Amino acid sequence: MALTAIPVGFVAGLFGIGGGLITVPFLYYIFGSLGVDQQFIMHLAVGTSFAIIVPTSTVSVLTHNKLKAVDFGIVKNYGLYVVIGVIVGTMFAASLKTKSLLLFFSIMIFFFGIYFILSKEKEQTIILEMKLYLKVIFGLIVGFISAPMGIGGAIMNVPILKFFGYPINKAIGSSAAIGFLIALFGAIGFLISGNFLKSSLPLSIGFINVPAFLIFIPITTIMARIGAKTVHSIDKNKISKFFGIFLLVVSIKFFYEYMKL
Repeated sequence: MALTAIPVGFVAGLFGIGGGLITVPFLYYIFGSLGVDQQFIMHLAVGTSFAIIVPTSTVSVLTHNKLKAVDFGIVKNYGLYVVIGVIVGTMFAASLKTKSLLLFFSIMIFFFGIYFILSKEKEQTIILEMKLYLKVIFGLIVGFISAPMGIGGAIMNVPILKFFGYPINKAIGSSAAIGFLIALFGAIGFLISGNFLKSSLPLSIGFINVPAFLIFIPITTIMARIGAKTVHSIDKNKISKFFGIFLLVVSIKFFYEYMKL
């Protein structure tokens, strides 16, 4: 479990994505090997992922902010609607069974994998002003999709901010800050829903596994700082493609798990 935290933290800082795309699959298989109740195993992986992202994204944001790569204006104005989407999405996720969450995760991660493989990092000028109705629409969608997946939403927010003219570094830094809000409210939501559903999972508070949280945090926070610094000095195109391939493999594996249930 400790070794898993190394790439999770580094990728979180590098792409500003919080690490949930890696954390959730690994936690799913770790909890499965430990005999966690199959009914709630995916919920526990998602909730624990959110809890891990909170301190990880905090370190990432602080590092990006030192490099003047966080626009707190967009974080406040756009992040509000993302949070609303997270709250609704968390209630939706709590109503699903593990099999349905597996399918949802598998489908979404497949498209994210394609995005990473095909995307190219390049600067661009402002195309549109991000008007209020666009903030509402994009915010609600990003928040709603992020909640059942246990991710920080930056995989959607980075391209959205890039589309509106943000340089890639500032798009990543600002998305990491929005990801903190997603993770915070997502973790709270899964903590409450786990208690409401009386999951009674071992060594867990609601749908947050305490040992996994404590093991991941020291490592992911250190690696997130390294990843956040690295992003400002490397070409991420090749890394993006490898990460995209990894996500496609995870998608296929999760779909296989879905078919077995």
